[in-house]
Amino acid sequence: MKNNLVVSALGEDRPGLVNELSRAILECDCNIMDSRMTVLGREFGILLLVQGNWNTLTKLEMQFKRLEQALNMIILTKRTESRTPAGDVLPYAVEVVAVNQPGIVHHLASFFASRSINIEDMVTRSYSAPHTGTPMFSVNLAIGIPASTHIAMLREEFLDFCDDLNLDAVLEPIKG
Repeated sequence: MKNNLVVSALGEDRPGLVNELSRAILECDCNIMDSRMTVLGREFGILLLVQGNWNTLTKLEMQFKRLEQALNMIILTKRTESRTPAGDVLPYAVEVVAVNQPGIVHHLASFFASRSINIEDMVTRSYSAPHTGTPMFSVNLAIGIPASTHIAMLREEFLDFCDDLNLDAVLEPIKG
């Protein structure tokens, strides 16, 4: 019986962190099924879905207590069930680019939440525009739109919403 463990770790960025964490997972006979890793400021953050049997995950949880101190990281874990595929949602991608301003993520989250649309993945990035140096902000979302939603109407509402906030946006189906 395979069990799942979500692992979240945060600590000062330096070479070797992924090596140490992945070694502990492998040595406990567990497997990384999904992951997200990034450096934010000077901090390294990682989010993992690890799979193993009950005993190997328990062993891994105990190893993380030691690694927290050895790597000077905060490591949180939570057991979880496998996700059942939602057959009644359509996978869509949203790309938004705008001059950086407070509240962009909140406004987008509010728009989708009010329509019972789940945000399944999100990546944001701040950067300077080429040539002008204007502070810019981009958001990439993967969302699950209920199959009963009228897509053309949703797209029109979304683009009007983005126009009102001066956001350049695209809403399109995820291919493949």
